[in-house]
Amino acid sequence: MTLLRAEGLVKSFGKTHALDGAGITIRAGEVVAVMGPSGSGKSTLLHCLAGILPPDSGTVHYRDRELTSMNDGDRSELRRTEFGFVFQFGQLVPELTCLENVALPLRLSGMKRKDAERAANEWLARLEVDGVADQRPGETSGGQGQRVAVARALVTGPKVIFADEPTGALDSLNGERVMHLLTTAARETGAAVVLVTHEPRVAAYSDREVVVRDGRSRDVEFAR
Repeated sequence: MTLLRAEGLVKSFGKTHALDGAGITIRAGEVVAVMGPSGSGKSTLLHCLAGILPPDSGTVHYRDRELTSMNDGDRSELRRTEFGFVFQFGQLVPELTCLENVALPLRLSGMKRKDAERAANEWLARLEVDGVADQRPGETSGGQGQRVAVARALVTGPKVIFADEPTGALDSLNGERVMHLLTTAARETGAAVVLVTHEPRVAAYSDREVVVRDGRSRDVEFAR
């Protein structure tokens, strides 16, 4: 079943053309690696798919809804309830504990503190970082912090997880561990993953690859 579909995306920043007719289809439950050299437009494609950036032209559909015609409030709600995000440097709130960081999306959706923290603890344990629950992000290692960020992305039960270079700041051992835990948890919950990377070892965790070059996209045959 098609979950997310983009067609003819064009996006420019001044005179720089980031996307030039790119398109992609994401099916429910699959892990798709979006690959390409630096500056190819792959992160811009992810941001357009997630409704963070509006394209200059083209369309993005999530299920039966067109993101490109939604207002900012509706897109924000969609990102909060249906999408999860993992970025290169985690982007955890430094003033909060790791437990509070993971519980934050649930609290913002109105869940009671006790229930939100119970769910957060469960995901921290699942990602093997429940031992840092009471620590602040600055007190954890890079690998631990990124697993906390993965727990935060998964705690709301998203249908799509957008991961932008999630291992880019990690050594190879920690990167492998994060990717294994992320993709395993996503497949167990049925979430699709859109994974932006330029590393073949990271893309190897995907079901298939889409290559972005000069703002255009090209599907690669299924790797599995």
